[in-house]
Amino acid sequence: MTDGYGDCIERVASINRSRDRQPLAFVRTFGCQMNAHDSEKLEETLLRMGYGKAPSEDCADLALINTCCVRENAENRVFGNLGKLKELKGKKPDMLVAVCGCMMQEDAAVERIKKSYRHVDVVFGTFNLDRFPELLLSRMESGRQIIDIWKGPREDRGIPSGSLATARHFAHKASLSVMFGCDNHCSYCIVPYVRGAERSRPPEGIMEEARALADSGAKEVMLLGQNVNSYGKGLNLSFAELLERVCEIGGIERIRFMTSHPKDLGDDLIQVMKAQPKIARHLHLPVQSGSSRILSLMNRRYTKESYLNLVEKIKSSMPDIALTTDFIVGFPGETEEDFADTLDLAERCRFQGAFTFLYSKRTGTPAAKMPNQVDPEVAGERFKRLLACVNGIQEEANARTVGKVLKVLVEEPNAKNPELMTGRGHGNELVHFKADKSLAGQFVDVRITESKIFYLMGEALT
Repeated sequence: MTDGYGDCIERVASINRSRDRQPLAFVRTFGCQMNAHDSEKLEETLLRMGYGKAPSEDCADLALINTCCVRENAENRVFGNLGKLKELKGKKPDMLVAVCGCMMQEDAAVERIKKSYRHVDVVFGTFNLDRFPELLLSRMESGRQIIDIWKGPREDRGIPSGSLATARHFAHKASLSVMFGCDNHCSYCIVPYVRGAERSRPPEGIMEEARALADSGAKEVMLLGQNVNSYGKGLNLSFAELLERVCEIGGIERIRFMTSHPKDLGDDLIQVMKAQPKIARHLHLPVQSGSSRILSLMNRRYTKESYLNLVEKIKSSMPDIALTTDFIVGFPGETEEDFADTLDLAERCRFQGAFTFLYSKRTGTPAAKMPNQVDPEVAGERFKRLLACVNGIQEEANARTVGKVLKVLVEEPNAKNPELMTGRGHGNELVHFKADKSLAGQFVDVRITESKIFYLMGEALT
């Protein structure tokens, strides 16, 4: 398997052109926005190889699953999906099944596929997306199962995955990876083991890609990294300085980014966010727990008090900022007192949204070996209480927007009501409103008329 990226794409495309009809491919994505962005790259690769887009696995000639291993539930869903594909492939023997992503960096998951999911044709991981055409071609020519897992990034690769073209789901918005990997080693997290150490992309490549996105019609760009605040190590450039450079690009009207680690978010980023109107007034700042003791066990390297001080500094500088966060409930050793600290922090920070998760034991992480694992029933009851708390706070925050006018980027028709359009405000508010479909991709002023827990209703002022 020594052919170049472009040569392999053309050879697969030639095979597909020789068929009596265009083959269709379906990509299913589990996990974070980094995974979603990787899937966009793989979708573009599939298009270049001659595949059309299938609406579901049922009518696909090739099914690709991009996996996540952050939580056990995601892994169970992946294997459940593979089981359904085995049945489907029994009816369609020529169908190809490929699996990639974070789960494939785990030896146990790959061994399970080798043993119990022999119908999977191609397996690859997070470090070699650019090898997909070569691996698929090898499967087509040999008829055997192809497994290619790298344990880390390699300098001799043909095309870095960060440079691969993407198949954007929206012409007017796009994601852009600025860095890969993570050095934080939170005790519960598998990401550093499956995504590798932090690697920042050179700013020249990022700026070139950002300008290309603007030229292609992207009005909103999301800068992605496992911990964007760590961007620039060894490059003599901070993330705040990178943001300022992206703000100078004409055509890009709104910039988002995630994810920020509280221990690394400095005054320079706060000042740039305050000064630059293009940067969305939304900051996702995962806290995970409100207990300083649990935060220490998590190896988060900040305390409840320092997090609260940071939130106060951010809100003092930008009173209109929308803060969202992540919580983990039931971490090993969590007591009722620790959980009470989490509820207290949520009440004091008044988050406008929170992703709340039950702790999931990940083999290979320090937390998996910790004593005093919390009883699932206890964790579940705490989860319900925290969810009620953060949902109530979010409902109150949304109610305060009624009567206000938000600048909304119109995205697409509402999935449940085609008479409505859906978009996002500057604070990442999800807004549904009546508008002509021709407004998709445009910024419009929307007066909010009604609020719900997770979304707003409004009327376009056009």
